[in-house]
Amino acid sequence: MITTPEFKIPDDFSLVQGGPLFQLFIRSHLATSGLDLLKRRIVFFVILTWLPLLLLSAVSGTLLDGNINIPFLYDLEAHVRFLVALPLLLVAEIIVHQRMKPVIQQFIDRRIITVETRANFDACIASTLRLRNSIWIEIMLILCVLSYHFVWSELTTVDTTIWYANGVASQRQLSLAGFWLVYISLPVFQFMMFRWLFRIILWLRFLWQVSRLELYLVPTHPDKAGGLGFLSASAAAFMPMIFALGSLLSAMIGERILYEEAKLLDFKPEIVASLVFILLLILGPLCVFSGHLARTKREGSMRYGSLASQYVIEFERKWLRGGAAQDEAFVGSGDIQSLADLNNSIETIRTMRIFPFGKETVVQIAATLLLPLLPLGLTMISLEDLIKKLIGILL
Repeated sequence: MITTPEFKIPDDFSLVQGGPLFQLFIRSHLATSGLDLLKRRIVFFVILTWLPLLLLSAVSGTLLDGNINIPFLYDLEAHVRFLVALPLLLVAEIIVHQRMKPVIQQFIDRRIITVETRANFDACIASTLRLRNSIWIEIMLILCVLSYHFVWSELTTVDTTIWYANGVASQRQLSLAGFWLVYISLPVFQFMMFRWLFRIILWLRFLWQVSRLELYLVPTHPDKAGGLGFLSASAAAFMPMIFALGSLLSAMIGERILYEEAKLLDFKPEIVASLVFILLLILGPLCVFSGHLARTKREGSMRYGSLASQYVIEFERKWLRGGAAQDEAFVGSGDIQSLADLNNSIETIRTMRIFPFGKETVVQIAATLLLPLLPLGLTMISLEDLIKKLIGILL
């Protein structure tokens, strides 16, 4: 039995459990070291970003004002952004925190990281934690938010009268609610988005560093990814974030359909671009191992091909050319089973992927992003017709 020295990932390894903002949450009793108090954080951010907009709109008379096309209560994008997407980003922190550490532990448990490379693997973890805790990174994120602020009005506003400003498009003057939206609510949301982008970059950097190590991959591993198939589970940890982005995309498109008489198919390029971007964002970091996997598949094919040639030659000599002993029975011999096992191994190598994820993972990500867009399909077909078609398909 092969034994290796016991090794555990550090308890503080996490993509989200660190940084100045996280420490501020702990001191403010909005979080614990284990990221508890999630409901408290959600309530805090709703009170900070959405509730003032509701109150200031009521004071300004734009809550349900019929003289403007989009009063506050009818602004689908604002409600989804601050009541759905932002809470989901906070939920995603818990899931990523809980699931990433066991994923990283698999590098050790599956002996992909050998005793010889364990010190370098430790260095990768330590480097990731130092960068995660950097105060300069969050300062840079704040600067990114401030830079993004200057182009916000051109990128996110609809061309109609709306609750947070007077006038149309570039000639608008912000109301009280508009000032809170532009200088408080949106920067908070944008900071959380940029912070998630940094975490994914941090994840990419860590995996790239690990991919530079000497990894022990097995071409006949049943996961058909040399033993790295467990990395596809990391994509599932980001599903709440993906759903949040899908919900926001749906709200932005839905608002333009409702108030600018646009059609869903007009946004086909935006939907496709969003899908491609999310797939690259979530699965791109896993692709750093494609070189390892391609080399493992190529070398495994050659080694097992040579082994298969040697085995079938000896098998033929023994059973087809009279090499077997006269008293050795063919029925019940393990040679046939060994030949079948060898054939299965070669088939596994032949179907081995050069990416540590399969089509199922791609479909799951795509479905999670596009699911919030399904209600927009009712703008193209009535609910009655949709039900009739579904009944026709089922029956």
